Parts: sequence; structure tokens; C-alpha cells
Amino acid sequence: MTSSNEGSDLFISYEQDFSTICDTIRSKIEKQIPNQSGEQRKATVRAAEREIDEADEIIAQMEMEILNIPTASRTRLQTKLRLFKSEFEKTKRDLRRATAQMPSSSNREELFGGLESGDGDLDASTVDQRSRLLTGTDRLGESSRRLQDSHRLALETENVGINILGTLKGQRETILRSRDTLTEADSHIDKASKTLKGMARR
Repeated sequence: MTSSNEGSDLFISYEQDFSTICDTIRSKIEKQIPNQSGEQRKATVRAAEREIDEADEIIAQMEMEILNIPTASRTRLQTKLRLFKSEFEKTKRDLRRATAQMPSSSNREELFGGLESGDGDLDASTVDQRSRLLTGTDRLGESSRRLQDSHRLALETENVGINILGTLKGQRETILRSRDTLTEADSHIDKASKTLKGMARR
């Protein structure tokens, strides 16, 4: 960004400050944050976020100063301010992306803030807390697997029970049909017996 000879000296001063702080933020985004890890990376991100807040304040001051500038110059400065805002929004998006990306070190090194490499950024209590967190996560995963196994066993047992009930139902129907057959046979025997007795009397 370059300063303008149009408008008030105060606006030009804000413009120069804004350009300087944006260059500083972009240097952090492009050169420092991608190559840092642990507490050093966090400190750089926090510094960039503070500079973002400062740049926001400078833009607000420029907006107020434009109101005090003659109309002939105001339109041109408003156009320039819109360009500043557009570039600044892009800078903020770039910072969010840089913050979300993992550094080149491994996830475990990032988790422990480089302690394994001897940086010593974390105290013993913090390391112990994180170790217990990892252990708790492993236990939770094991409990989840056991629950899944129990659920699968319950389904298998339910299927066996359904099959047994189906078999018992079939056997019951067979017994009922056999009983009906025997009842019908008894009826025929009774009729035959009566017929034979009648023939014997004749």
C-alpha cells in the first residue's frame, strides 16, 4: 500500500500505519507461523491477532477522518478505504487458515509442545494431564469395542432364541395335527365297533 497526497495529513498518517501493520501481519502469516510449533507458534499467533485488532482500530479512525475531509477528496478516499478493507479481510482469512493448519512437526510433537525434543515448554503437571487424557481416550475406545461385542452377542442370542421358538412352534403344530388324527381315528373305530355289534346281533 502507498500513501496518498490527497486528503488530510492525519488520514495519510493512518494510511501509513495501516500499511506497516498489515505488512507485519503478512510476514507472520507467510514466514513465521508455518515454520513454528508449540509455544513459539502460539505466541506468534497471539501477536498477529493483537495486530489485527490494531488494524481494525486504524480503519475505524480513517472512516471517521474521511467525514472531516472536503467532498471533492472524500469520494476518492472512500474508494481507497474500500480497497484497504478488502485487502484486510483477505489478511484475516489468511491468518485463520494459517492458524488452522498443523505445522510441519508431527501431531504428537505439537500436542506436547516440543517437550519430547527437549524444549521443556510444558511443566510436569501439564504433561501428566495430557498423558492421562490419552490413557482415558484409549480406555474409552476399549469400552466402546466391548460394548459393540456385547451388542453383537445379544443379537446372536436373540436370533438363536427366535430359531428355537420357531422350532417349538413347528413341533406344537405337528403334535396338534397328530392329536386331531388320533381323535378322528378313534371316531372311525367307534363307528366300526358299532357296525360290527349290529351285524353280530343280526
